[in-house]
Amino acid sequence: MTLDISIDADEEWDSSTDWARLAESAARAAIAESAFPALAKAARPVELSIVLTSDEEVRALNAEWRGKDKPTNVLSFPQAEADELEDAVTPGPELMLGDIVLARETCVREAEEKALRLHDHAAHLLVHGTLHLLGYDHMDDDTAEDMEAREVRALARLGLANPYEVAA
Repeated sequence: MTLDISIDADEEWDSSTDWARLAESAARAAIAESAFPALAKAARPVELSIVLTSDEEVRALNAEWRGKDKPTNVLSFPQAEADELEDAVTPGPELMLGDIVLARETCVREAEEKALRLHDHAAHLLVHGTLHLLGYDHMDDDTAEDMEAREVRALARLGLANPYEVAA
């Protein structure tokens, strides 16, 4: 898997964190807990794009693509269809999973509110975003329960606590 990470130079993402390593670990953990674990060792190249930016940039993207003129912690823009995810074990052209965008100010505020380290909260959001790229959502109780269970298992792979217990 190839990870393309872009960190907005105008934003103060903690420079002591290896964001590329964190993003790749989170994505691999999410993939392992998805219906497509073979993506981690796909016969074709798999690419994922991560953007760490500002609330303002995320607000603009959220307004343009979701019609919500406000920042949010994470946005996901899937590019692969379910059949492409299933066929990743077959050699072929590069498979672009999609883009995940995190908003720094919102991530920092949420981490502080939950008494979490920023990189732990960001890992959760990266797992969450990766699962969205793989077709998971939380639009109803059943899909939300499934997605949250996958997140919890993926975070356990990273040595992180269940964020839903912490929040409760």
